[in-house]
Amino acid sequence: MLIEDALNENCVDKSVELKGWVYRKRNVGGKIFIVLRDSSGIIQCVVDRGVVNEDSWRQAEEITRESSCIVEGVVRREPRAPGGYEVKVTRLKTIGLSAWFPIKGTEGVDYLLDHRHLWIRARKMQAIMKIKHTVLEAGREYFNRNGWWEVTPPILTGSACESGATQFEVNYFGQKAYLSQSAQLYLEALIYSLDRVWSLTPSFRAEKSRTRRHLAEYWHLEAEAAWYGMEDMMKVTEELVSYIVSRVLEEREKELKLLKRDTKILENTLETPYPRIKYDEAIEILQKKGVKISWGEDLGADEERVLTEEFDRPFFITHFPKEIKAFYMKLDPENPNLVLGFDMLAPEGYGEIIGGSVREDDYNVLYKRILEVGLNPKEYEWYLDLRKYGTVPHSGFGLGIERTVMWIAGLDHIRDAIPFPRFRERIYP
Repeated sequence: MLIEDALNENCVDKSVELKGWVYRKRNVGGKIFIVLRDSSGIIQCVVDRGVVNEDSWRQAEEITRESSCIVEGVVRREPRAPGGYEVKVTRLKTIGLSAWFPIKGTEGVDYLLDHRHLWIRARKMQAIMKIKHTVLEAGREYFNRNGWWEVTPPILTGSACESGATQFEVNYFGQKAYLSQSAQLYLEALIYSLDRVWSLTPSFRAEKSRTRRHLAEYWHLEAEAAWYGMEDMMKVTEELVSYIVSRVLEEREKELKLLKRDTKILENTLETPYPRIKYDEAIEILQKKGVKISWGEDLGADEERVLTEEFDRPFFITHFPKEIKAFYMKLDPENPNLVLGFDMLAPEGYGEIIGGSVREDDYNVLYKRILEVGLNPKEYEWYLDLRKYGTVPHSGFGLGIERTVMWIAGLDHIRDAIPFPRFRERIYP
């Protein structure tokens, strides 16, 4: 039985068997109080020397924090105990006696990263991983319920999707290959047979920066659809985010509370459509607020943080200068210096969680753009072929799972949104 099942009025005065790990332990007189944890929660277990046999009492005395054990006993009401119930133990058996546990909860960031394999047992990390589970599940549900096809693009690639400077190069049987930065180019190929496709894959960025929002390896929820314009795809993204947040609010209330997350802004997220501003407007807002930025410069984390102060829900920035966006984005027919691209920014200073655009579907224009940004057209022959054989207007986007979790859970740093973070100068464990 899971602990959460025992925290129930129906279990009062009934015998249960629980399996878990020692979260806390204290001795008071002739009783030992053990707070047991498993994946579902915690419960207080009371070992009374006058009730249990000598072997159970001895093991209770010897058991240490993070030891695994099996507890048998009777559930009873206890308002002072966590969850309002406790187990009066009749038998305790230690399964894995833990050595002195090296984490007490007051350690610094680097120490906890060095002991990440143990720190992920913390209730905070457990709550975050449960929220992430719901984010992933809700993302899958949204696409599957709305007629999209899940596909499996490769992780090893022969060319860049974004900047070549941020690629991880690998030796592929003597040939040069790269870890995927995005599944986008492959998803574009798949729309010609499936119309609307999505994938959930790891992506890799070899960026030198080490900020609260950057990971070298992260999970990427991406989608691509034939016949979709920019407004069509923006509608998909806001529906997706609204659905994800609604599911988290509905199913992970306990975890959000443990993390002390203020859910008011999350509740605002449920209402769509989200606000939209153009890049030009964003620059004006920033300049009026005293931010030193000129038209044509990219928006970094600091600029995005300032912009998020203007909104109480996610919002879009659209129509960026082509020089700061990827070669595959379609040029705005009304102003070819701009692209039909969009970013969705999360409020409260969290910034970009989604990037998307209309893709260039004209062979000649795309070929010219590849040359303009200094790429080799030969490496993109297959991608250009898509524009030769039945080209079609299409759009797509990518959502960063960890950035989304970071915002929803109200985390200070993205490293806590993934079990084993990978960023510059760190790959342990």
